[in-house]
Amino acid sequence: MHISRRTMLAGSAAAVAGPLLAVGLPRVLRSPAGPAQRLDAATTAATVSFEIQNNTGSDTVYAFVTGQALTNGNALMLLQADGQTPYYPASPSATGSPLAVDCAIPLGASGGSPVTITVPQLAGARLWFSIGTPITFLLNPGPGLVEPSVTNPSDPNIAVQWDFAEFTYNSAQLFANITMVDFTCLPIGLTLTDTAGGTQSVAGLPGGGLDTVCAGLTAQQAADGNPWTDLIVTSGGRNLRALSPQNGIVLNPSLLAGYYDDYVGQVWRKYESATLTVDTQASYGTVTGQVSGGSLTFPGVGSFAAPTTADIFSCATGPFSTAGASGAVLAVIPRLAAAFNRSTLLIDASQPDGENPADYYASAVTNHYARLVHSTLTGGLGYAFPYDDVTPDNGVNQSGPVSSGSPALLTVTLGPVH
Repeated sequence: MHISRRTMLAGSAAAVAGPLLAVGLPRVLRSPAGPAQRLDAATTAATVSFEIQNNTGSDTVYAFVTGQALTNGNALMLLQADGQTPYYPASPSATGSPLAVDCAIPLGASGGSPVTITVPQLAGARLWFSIGTPITFLLNPGPGLVEPSVTNPSDPNIAVQWDFAEFTYNSAQLFANITMVDFTCLPIGLTLTDTAGGTQSVAGLPGGGLDTVCAGLTAQQAADGNPWTDLIVTSGGRNLRALSPQNGIVLNPSLLAGYYDDYVGQVWRKYESATLTVDTQASYGTVTGQVSGGSLTFPGVGSFAAPTTADIFSCATGPFSTAGASGAVLAVIPRLAAAFNRSTLLIDASQPDGENPADYYASAVTNHYARLVHSTLTGGLGYAFPYDDVTPDNGVNQSGPVSSGSPALLTVTLGPVH
């Protein structure tokens, strides 16, 4: 099984595709087989500029760009070290082969002038960063790009400070977001400027943000006795990263086992008599369900078994698996999974409309990792669990994306935004 994650879609208000998944093996980004798809006439430029500012305090910092080239048959592509030249890897003869060219873009001295790179139209793309040493990317036959993993102890990057932001740049728009779905590590801030001079920003973590999250996990363990500190990864006596619960469970399947059981039981008992309403925010409209025979059933849509703790944190297993699901079920899954992670099902029988972010994570049993991430982020916005983009109509998208159909420049700040 190789890692997969959601490719960001235009206007993704909890898109009904799969969630951002964190699994224990390195994600492998593959060039697809078959002919290139025909693209509609472009409305954006062939390339867009990213301006990257190093504010980390380190003078040895690297950036990388990976994705699937939309104007070249969705081929696997990386930018070379000059930040301008595309590199299309050939299929190697053996797994774990090195890249044939240098793709580590040096960012220069901390606090110095920003580095500008030129990015072509890419899908499922990531802008990666590492401090102290370049990330090691490897190639498998295909070609498939083997990306770094925080849950594989033998990964060559396991002790490296690295992180990433996600983006898609296509003929319709540039869409980008910061993410702590897999882990929390480096502060990354985004500011998107369009051709009319308008801007959208998401500030990301402040200086010392990782330490703040780790201190919160330690305090939560002291408060409820659950092993939240098992999510903290240290190196050389310092915090290296904080894993999300789903990645913690990849490393230790018994971690937090049964944590949500009592809460799920209370939810199931509530909806044996009460009705749960879910606005699919799609063509399926609003659906209603109740618990009967041990399952939460939405007539004409489908039934959901009671989720386990691992199901809730992953948003992708058990009742939240998307395999073979109908369109209507695919629309319900994100909203139900988000309500469990935010622990709002006992206080709000109408999901997600009318929900107030101030009520998220208020229950004693909740996704405390996501709570701490949001409370630490400057402005509170950024992906903290796979369906964190579930948003009430006219509400604020907690995942904090930036997007524009006429992008001029994406300014990316690595380290605290000044």
